Amino acid sequence: MTRSPESVTTHVPVDHYSAVQLAATAARRTALEQGLTGALPDQAAVLASELAGNVAKHARRGSLYIQPLPLRAGVEILAVDRGPGMADLEQCLTDGYTTSRTLGSGLGAVRRIADEFTVRTREGTGTVVSARLGEPGGGPAEGTPGVGAVRVPADGETACGDSWGLAVSGEIRTALVVDGLGHGTPAAEAAEAAVRAFHRDPDQPLPQLLRAMNRALRRSRGAAVGLLRLSPDGVDHCSVGNVRALLLGHDGVRRRFGGQPGVVGWNMPEPRVQRVPAEPGAIALLHSDGIDAGWTHTLTPFLTGLPAPLLAAALVHENRRSRDDATVLALGPARREP
Repeated sequence: MTRSPESVTTHVPVDHYSAVQLAATAARRTALEQGLTGALPDQAAVLASELAGNVAKHARRGSLYIQPLPLRAGVEILAVDRGPGMADLEQCLTDGYTTSRTLGSGLGAVRRIADEFTVRTREGTGTVVSARLGEPGGGPAEGTPGVGAVRVPADGETACGDSWGLAVSGEIRTALVVDGLGHGTPAAEAAEAAVRAFHRDPDQPLPQLLRAMNRALRRSRGAAVGLLRLSPDGVDHCSVGNVRALLLGHDGVRRRFGGQPGVVGWNMPEPRVQRVPAEPGAIALLHSDGIDAGWTHTLTPFLTGLPAPLLAAALVHENRRSRDDATVLALGPARREP
């Protein structure tokens, strides 16, 4: 199985109640673009409006991130905020529960409508929610790893010069994040060329994958490329440029990987592979330099405890450089997220 984003993530800042309608419209549009039928596009709009309404009423510094699902046809609505959090999450998830003083209104309906629903909250810190919706019976196969991915263009741009790819073959997962030089359409064209080269044969050795991308990008402006391959035996890393890669556990950063200097498509060095032992329970992360690398210096137990889908959204929300494209790809442990 291989997967890459079909469109960029729609970012809806929830700084006014009017954002609720904007979020609902974006969710319905994404659902239709993904081929969802019947009542599903309207259900996607309900998910977005409920989540945006909660943020508008009760939180601060909140946003919704609306995008195609990372592993199947469908829509994902991510909500991230800096707010009061929820003291009693189970009570807030009761259908029909509402209060004027705490976040939680509508979350029961969101959990009931969504195919996959994940939420984490902490009093005084905030809340992160993922609600996913696809065609009935179209869910990922049992054992598919938890995956989170967010891809946001620079402010003022519609094209995103970052992208990602994922190939799953049994217990082996190969992940790609590519950052086209600059931003806008030329950077997006370079990123898309790299993703196409990756998907032609993602199971080949990582240096060969990089060489294939180097050939594919020779007529482009070039890109930084990061590759991770996860298997039960260990983690292989191979990258050129400033795509950052690490393994994150509940106790903090367990492994950091360094990339080789150069530009894929222009002056790529001979690729080298770094191999480390497997880190049980760790999340593998790749992100472009549109995410401020300083986030690892201010880790909190709340952040390191987030599952992959929520972690990607939280990193983009809190650490994105708005003048640059930003992409985060997070791969959870090889079992399905609870």
